[in-house]
Amino acid sequence: MKPIKIQAKSSGVPQNADSIATFAGAASFPFRHRLLRLAWKLTWALLASWTPPPLHRWRVCLINLFGGHVDPSCFIYASVRIWYPPNLNMARSATLGPDVDCYTMGQIEIGPYAVVSQRTFLCTGTHDIHNANFQIGSRPIKIGANAWIAAEAFVGPGVIIGEGAVLGARGAAFCDLDAWTVYQGNPATAKSTRTRFNRTQEQ
Repeated sequence: MKPIKIQAKSSGVPQNADSIATFAGAASFPFRHRLLRLAWKLTWALLASWTPPPLHRWRVCLINLFGGHVDPSCFIYASVRIWYPPNLNMARSATLGPDVDCYTMGQIEIGPYAVVSQRTFLCTGTHDIHNANFQIGSRPIKIGANAWIAAEAFVGPGVIIGEGAVLGARGAAFCDLDAWTVYQGNPATAKSTRTRFNRTQEQ
């Protein structure tokens, strides 16, 4: 199997699994990338993590200042965790609920009016289990318009959540979910269909 290469956007330097001594403590990302993440973590802790729920626009502003692509109409709660803001893309009126963990090692794209409920984990990071260095890699997550990820769910690397799809509470999605379909369980399995609507044109 070929070595995994991950592209660090901040430096343009590819990281090669065969050249990084992971278990010797070598960093998987360049210093500039790590410095930005540290600055972001401190900024969120000092200026956002304690703010009251109505200050969504303030929190969106901070995310975008650090390279995020979040529409001003989005709802971002103070306890949300975002690993790397430049990899977060959110369209009109999308929501990240309390304690949502966005492990944005790769791109996370959330469509208009999609809702990610409390304590959900969106995980784009993974490891190359076939390589001795166990090097880290990533695959993007895409959540379609009007989708709902219910409380404490898990969405794994590379998963596409179709438009209007529902992932039930504590469900775990490791494969793509079809549009306008309700899923439950671990692994998530289809249970029923959802009535179609087009909220994006109603507003």
